[in-house]
Formats: sequence, C-alpha cells, structure tokens
Amino acid sequence: MSTTSAIDLSRVHLIGIGGAGMSGLARILLSRGSVVSGSDVKDSRPVRALEVSGAVVAVGHKAENLHLTGEQPTVVVTSFAAIPKDNPELLEAAALGIPVIRRSDLLGELMEGYTQVLLAGTHGKTSTTSMTVTAMQHAGLDPSFAIGGQLNKAGTNAHHGTGAAFVAEADESDASLLRYKPNVAVVTNVEPDHLDFFRTEEAYFQVFDDFADRLQPGGHLIVCLDDTAAAELGERSVQRGISVLGYGTEAAVKAHPTVPAAAVVRQGEIGPAGTELVVDVNVPGDEPTTVRYTLQIPGTHMALNSAAALLAGRLTGGSLAELAEGLAGFGGVRRRFEYHGAVEEGRFSGARVYDDYAHHPTEVTAVLTAAREKVEAEGKGARVVACFQPHLYSRTMTFAREFGQALSLADAVVVLDIFGAREEPVEGVSSRIIIEHMDQGNTEIRYEPDFSAAPETIASLVRPGDVVLTMGAGTVTMLAPEVLERLRQG
Repeated sequence: MSTTSAIDLSRVHLIGIGGAGMSGLARILLSRGSVVSGSDVKDSRPVRALEVSGAVVAVGHKAENLHLTGEQPTVVVTSFAAIPKDNPELLEAAALGIPVIRRSDLLGELMEGYTQVLLAGTHGKTSTTSMTVTAMQHAGLDPSFAIGGQLNKAGTNAHHGTGAAFVAEADESDASLLRYKPNVAVVTNVEPDHLDFFRTEEAYFQVFDDFADRLQPGGHLIVCLDDTAAAELGERSVQRGISVLGYGTEAAVKAHPTVPAAAVVRQGEIGPAGTELVVDVNVPGDEPTTVRYTLQIPGTHMALNSAAALLAGRLTGGSLAELAEGLAGFGGVRRRFEYHGAVEEGRFSGARVYDDYAHHPTEVTAVLTAAREKVEAEGKGARVVACFQPHLYSRTMTFAREFGQALSLADAVVVLDIFGAREEPVEGVSSRIIIEHMDQGNTEIRYEPDFSAAPETIASLVRPGDVVLTMGAGTVTMLAPEVLERLRQG
C-alpha cells in the first residue's frame, strides 16, 4: 500500500504531544518508523506510554525542545486552537525555517493511500468512530484509526493497521474536516456550535456541505435521518448527485423519502444486557437483509450510532454478521457513559458512578435520557444524580437556557463553576445562569463553586441504587473516582 506523503515525516515534533489527538498520531508515526519528539505542559500516562514506544518528550515548552533528538525536525505539528502563536517552539520553528502544520494536516498526510472513512457531526463522533473501528476489527479488516477517546476494550486511541481502511474523526470545530478526502463520510448530526470560530450558524452548517463535496469519486455520504439538519444535508447532497445512504428510525426514514434508506433501526427491549436492536440493511449492491444484536451502551443515540458504524463497515468490505457481532461486543469509550464502579454495601449500597464527556446541551440531554432509560428498565425506583461542569464561558452564555432544560432531566444536580479552558473569565458570568433555567420544582439543585467539596455535595444527594453521572469536558474528568470512593465510605 502506498503511503507516500507530500510532507517529510521522517522527523516529527509535536507540540502538545500528550493530548488525545496528538498522542494517537504520534503512536502511528512511531509505528511507521518516524523519529518522534514532542512537548507537553505536564507529564501524563499518554506521555509516558509514548516515551516507552520511542518518542523523546520534554515537559514544558522551550525553544530547545526542537533539538531533543539531536537532529532538527523535518516538520512541527501544532493545534492552533490549543497552542498560542507565541509558543517558544513555534517561534523557534519559524526562525529555523521548519514547516509548521496543523494536527489535521498531519492526519490527512497519514491517511494518504488508504480508503478514508471519516466520521463527522456536532455530537457522537468519538462513539461512532469507536464503534466503527470495533466492528471492523471484529470483521478482520484491521483498519488504521485515530479517534478522540480511548476504546475501552483496546485501551488505545490510535493504531497503524494492516488493512486498506483508515478510520478517523473529522473535527468541524475549526473547519479542519475540509482537509480530508473521504471515500466514506458519516454525519451523525448538525447543530450550531463553535460559534466563536464560525460566527454565524449559516457558516457552521455550510462546512458540512463543503465536507460532503470533498467525497472522492465513487464515495458515499452516510447521514442520520433522525437529525433534521443531517437529513437536510443528505437531501441537498442527493440533489448534487452525491451517493447518500440514510439511517434512522422507521419514522425518520418515512419523513425523508428522497434519501435512500440504507439502515432502518427498530429498537427492541432494553434489558440488563443492553438494548436489543433489529436493523434492516439495504446497501447498494447487496441483497436487503436484517441483522440483530444487543448493544451494551444505553441510549437511542447510541443505537443510531451503531447503525452508522454498520454501514461504514459494510462499505469497506466487512461482513454484516461479523460487524454486528463486533458491535455487540463494543464496551464503550473512555468518558462516554464510562462505568467507574458500584457501591457494594453501606449507606449508598447499589449506587453506580459513571463519567461522560457531554459538554453541549444535546449531549447532556442524550446522556441523561439514556441514564433515565437505564434506571426505568431496572424498575427498582433508582434516580439519576448528575454533576455538571460547564465548559467555556462563551458556550455557557450561548446555551444557558438549553443547559438548564437538559439538566432538569436528572432528579438531582450539582452544578460546578465554569471551566474556562482557553477563555478568560467573563465578568458576571457563572454557572448560576444555567441554574436560573432549571426546573426548580422537580429537580434538587446544588451550586458548588468549590471543586474539592464536590464529592461531599454529590453524596448529600445520593440514595441507594442511584445512577450518579459526572459530566463535562474539563477537570470534572478527575471527579468520578473520588465520588465513588466517597460513596463507598458511606
């Protein structure tokens, strides 16, 4: 297989090498024989794992880091959203005349020569990409892949495979998805987000149309018909002569008759083992067939994501029966309804703790709905207790009402202060603007500005058997183990 690159990848330096996206690409580069160096603001498990694999990594950003291997790198990779322009390593690269590229540019180079399977959407990219990889691996296709989270089963976020396909997330947040040339493109949903970059909703929607136009000759666009904007994208793409395959529930398929229905999802019973699914599949060139499998991960959104994975896997040569078996064995992704443990005895006996990356109102709604379905299926009267950390001041201001409505799906909620990430605090803006829009009558609400006090505050709301969820894209990721430990203390 040809993997020739227009960029010299013999010696690559990655700024922010410990990040979810960067660390995966570094792993692939090492597997392909590149000399890899990098830097990060702190030591971490991904950094140590890369060092064991042969990367040379410095903690802290300094100009001299570009000389870690004794040879000048042939290219420097950065994430423009996370790395400031005055980063000393970027300045050193400019002074030395070393090319600087974005992470998405590197991924595009690594995918050259492969059948490119790109998964895009406002929500669900990581879960759907992970399902696709798991299904394809079970079908014996051994794809290369780069995803934003770690597959729970595989324990990794990237792999240099022996197969013909390369599966990756296509990130729309800075329009970097337009760097790719997909053979198979999946769009799970489209809902305005990242308006700090796009400025207008129209510009955000347009980037998905532009993405569809980048399909290679003979390629296919797969869209979720249960999402109005994704379905409309499919309809417009059909009119432009693009091969479009739709997936969704029976009602959604009927509502969008101009998009060929390739997978109709009929959700069955929700039991202790998961959700029983029946999917009618009709892929061009195949005889229509029906597959059945039980999905371990709860939620209608996950059932739909699995249908997208089924179609992507089939279009790249996988057997439907083997792909379905792979989906049945899918154990989830780190930080996507990730199970951390249960309380075996004592005051909080039976309570279970999960963690999720949800940081947009639609994601929060999907996760809390899935949690609600889970406790109702169990029929033991358990409740849903959520701890939410808003991510970014701009997103919190834009979606305060929607966050309040989404969080009201829980029985009890602890709201932490905003995690600003790359943004500076905004005077007068705190998590209280979300609480103002919550259902004060039916949901117990606690505002907890002290992060260290969060486990105790959460414990004050928990009852035996409850499902406890920590949610957000910031430091809340560290909280679930502490909450579980606090509950086990009784």
